Amino acid sequence: MELLHSLTLGDIARENRRSRPLSTAVVDGAVRLTYEQLDDRVDRLAQALAAQGVGAGDRVLWVGRNSFRVLESLLAAARIGAVFCPVNWRQSRAELEFVLKDFAPRVVLWEGVDDTVAAARESAAPETLWARADGGEWDNTYERWLARPADAPLPEIDVDPSSPCLALYTAAFSGQPNAALLSHTAVITHNLSLALMRQIEEGFAYLNCGPLFHVGTMMFCTATFHLGGTNVFMPAFDPAEACRLIEAERCQAMLLFPPMPDQLVEANSCGQYDLTSLRAPAGSDAWNAMITVDDTPWGRALGGYGQTEVGGMLTYSALGIGGLGTHGRPSPFLQVRIVGPEGRELPAEEVGEIVARGPHVMSGYYARPELNAARQSGGWHHTGDLGRREKDGTITFIGPKLRMIKSGGENIYPAEVERCINAHPAVAECAVIGVPDAKWGQSVKAIVVVQNGAQATQQEITDHCRERMASYKKPQSMEFVDAVPRRGMAPDYDELDARFGGGGYPIF
Repeated sequence: MELLHSLTLGDIARENRRSRPLSTAVVDGAVRLTYEQLDDRVDRLAQALAAQGVGAGDRVLWVGRNSFRVLESLLAAARIGAVFCPVNWRQSRAELEFVLKDFAPRVVLWEGVDDTVAAARESAAPETLWARADGGEWDNTYERWLARPADAPLPEIDVDPSSPCLALYTAAFSGQPNAALLSHTAVITHNLSLALMRQIEEGFAYLNCGPLFHVGTMMFCTATFHLGGTNVFMPAFDPAEACRLIEAERCQAMLLFPPMPDQLVEANSCGQYDLTSLRAPAGSDAWNAMITVDDTPWGRALGGYGQTEVGGMLTYSALGIGGLGTHGRPSPFLQVRIVGPEGRELPAEEVGEIVARGPHVMSGYYARPELNAARQSGGWHHTGDLGRREKDGTITFIGPKLRMIKSGGENIYPAEVERCINAHPAVAECAVIGVPDAKWGQSVKAIVVVQNGAQATQQEITDHCRERMASYKKPQSMEFVDAVPRRGMAPDYDELDARFGGGGYPIF
């Protein structure tokens, strides 16, 4: 490989050391590290891993809550050509045992999940090395490795930028989770795309309050690191602690799920914290008065469409403000097409599968050759999601193609019906499934949660839908529940099908 044109995450850590030696790289409780100090620790950890036999292509697993050590371990693994994977620390013993067998890590680093790890490690391969990252009675712990003085700096290792450095397990929509492999080049180019859209500038500080095993937080963490900003870590979201950290570290951004702004407002009800450094989209009057409303394109049209397999964002709403599509235009590093079942590109306004290619698309799933062949057929990454290119070139995401409902020969997309139902003022959230129908093949069933203190009948919601979409798309039946079960951020459609008789979905 030609080093002249090479750039890896390890190289960026070294360059930030040179360019920003005194800038604060990470804050985690009492730990504060400059970029020079961070690179020292990354180097020592990389040497320790190499001394344990970890090399190119080997896997390093992290099981634990958010920590500066997640970024540190990613960079150390990247420096020696290994692949780092943070996994859900809330998972059960059986789920962790699956990952241990599937991913076959050479080293497992863990922190604060002793019971799950103690149970699962019995089933791990005997050659797996276990290292606790937060102290304790175990041998070969993380900090003991780092306490050993290095004899000399780690020699420069020729790491291929196209090789995987980060693995993130995706939701188990196919029956089992799969580890999406992202290369150095994928992470780096997505960093730059996100930095451009979010306008990450000098002095940027990001509050890592969402889970780092999820691409939504990890992509901001790596972009902040890449641009020389400050990553502030909290183990898990706590509204009062988040307020304190935003004020203390002047955090400009954080991952905000729908309930979180209200929780932050409540935690700061007395105005004891100055949260004006936080730039975020507008919300309630109390929220707007507390933060700095972000009037940039990103703040006015937050998000877009994405998935772990493309490193995070595939399209950005901020690139399509005022457009016909609901999810903007593609990342500047990607090409996107809408294709039919035979892989041919469809004309505007026709629904088909979203496919993409470009430098921040994943390398593939770990140990899934057949799935990779299917997802990468024709030289494009097949997202498994349906979308539409509008006349003005913007993109509308419709929903997962395997969840299309076919009723009387007509295609019905659950996400479209859900958006309509969610627009009803009495509805808090909903999910739509297809149920077998003797006459029509399938019919639409809506599972609805009503706002606290509100009331709505099935007829009222059905009439609301009939006025806003073709009549065949309206729900034919409805269930009112206290909460929609979720798998990550998405409704758990498999559970809903099992509970409410869903099934009969067509193959796209």
